[in-house]
Amino acid sequence: MKRILVTGALGQIGSELVPKLRDIYGDNNVIATDIKNEKQYWQTQSGPYESLDVSNGQALFNLSKKYQVDTIIHLAALLSATAEKKPLLAWNLNMGGLVNALETAKELKCQFFTPSSIGAFGPSTPKEKTPQVTIQRPTTMYGVSKVSGELLCDYYHLKFGVDTRGVRFPGLISYVAPPGGGTTDYAVEIFYEALLGMKYTCYIAKDTYMDMMYMPDALNAIIQLMEGDPDKLFHRNAYNVTAISVQPGDFEKAIKKFLPDFRLDYKIDPIRQAIAESWPNSIDPTVAKQEWGFSVSYDLDKLTQDMLERLQQKFRSNAS
Repeated sequence: MKRILVTGALGQIGSELVPKLRDIYGDNNVIATDIKNEKQYWQTQSGPYESLDVSNGQALFNLSKKYQVDTIIHLAALLSATAEKKPLLAWNLNMGGLVNALETAKELKCQFFTPSSIGAFGPSTPKEKTPQVTIQRPTTMYGVSKVSGELLCDYYHLKFGVDTRGVRFPGLISYVAPPGGGTTDYAVEIFYEALLGMKYTCYIAKDTYMDMMYMPDALNAIIQLMEGDPDKLFHRNAYNVTAISVQPGDFEKAIKKFLPDFRLDYKIDPIRQAIAESWPNSIDPTVAKQEWGFSVSYDLDKLTQDMLERLQQKFRSNAS
């Protein structure tokens, strides 16, 4: 990776990935794009920013050619809970944008990354230690688009030689971007509410296990995979990655170590609960470890401590 275009740069992953990439590859070598307006959303960042609607394939191609990029990191997508409320929009954005990005990568001979998700699995997938290769029959539009995306990336690699790569992300926990319509967003909201009010009402039921990962580990996984030896990548699109398998009560216990008065109760959201129950309880990242050395640095306790400290700093900064 030398010159990188990132779509969806203002989303949960992009808002942290772009600064990290600029630290590594240089400010002017990472082109951030999003459908939102630069002046309103990107005032504090250095480096180029362009407003881009990924449904406009010609605009995406023109920007990639203008900046002579050799890598496209395609993050623009509608997330799981929002996608279930707007399934047609989700399909058109998630798949239409992906096709446009892949076409650009094909024409300009770019390396390509797009994330898949544990949402690509479904109720008939093995629930415990879900293997890399297994049945994928999701029952959500988000999941359908992710499975389709994995297959489409495989196709562009096999048919056209595009250097496609991807991971199946679990729920991602971040202190930078606010929750954005994902089923696992409770694992972000709980930290905000623990600091703001010492109480959180969870929309996911007790004892509902899902995989999670702290954002620093997720960013490192993207970079590590993209820098990996292509000759060693057999399962390109997409690798199982994870850090912890947790249910809401596990976060409660971890937070109580730092905030003993914190309390958790429940008010179940049927849509997001149904989505969560269709996903695995835990997934197996062995193949990612074998093919490109995937590893993580944050367990639940280390994640919790860092999240609380970072959010406290964020609140103080916003108040001053």
